[in-house]
Parts: sequence; structure tokens; C-alpha cells
Amino acid sequence: MERDTKQRRAIRDIFAREHRPLSTEEVLTAGRAFVPSLGIATVYRTINSLAHEGWIHSVELPGEPIRYERCGKPHHHHFICRGCGLAFDVAACPEDVERLAPPGFVVDAHELVLYGRCPGCHQA
Repeated sequence: MERDTKQRRAIRDIFAREHRPLSTEEVLTAGRAFVPSLGIATVYRTINSLAHEGWIHSVELPGEPIRYERCGKPHHHHFICRGCGLAFDVAACPEDVERLAPPGFVVDAHELVLYGRCPGCHQA
């Protein structure tokens, strides 16, 4: 278990507050609002520690940098804004994904990523 430093608390608070997957750069930027001296090495070290503890996990989206989000969320998908590059959670899930598989195939898992523009980018 890592020491409970102000940097670690700030990073945990960011993940607790944000309800979307975050890149290490997003964590660094948000963390510096609380701890101006926060460095990228500390962010990586803390993210690795929180992942090892089962508090966050990685989210790998096609063509995107690895992001991280809190563990324990119900099944969900993601939306990537092509304007700002932010990722957002999508709670809805198609119920009949099995019909998309070729005949005779059995679906045992799926991931869905939507692409478009978030409200802020759509208005711009």
C-alpha cells in the first residue's frame, strides 16, 4: 500500500469525481489544479498503484491512448469526441448484439465505441 500523499489523494479524487475514462495527461492537468508541482512520473506511478490495488482499470479504445476509469461500474460503452478527443461513458447497450454475429457464431463479449462530437464541440 502506498503512502497517502497529497498527490495520491488528488489523483484518487479526480477519478472519483470524473465519470469518464481519463488519460494520464488529463489526470496530470486536473491534478495540477490541486497540486501544482505534480509531475507525470508521479501520475504514472500512482495510476499503476491504483490499478494494482483494483481501484481503477485501463480502458483501451481503438486508435486512442490508454485511459483509466474506476472499477466497479456496470457494463457500459464509450463515446469519443472527434473535436476535443475526450472519452465519455455510454450507459446504453444494444440488447441484441448476438444477431450481428455471422450465422453459427456465439458472442461471449462485446465492446462498442461511438464517435462524434460532444455538446461543447457540436456547438462550436
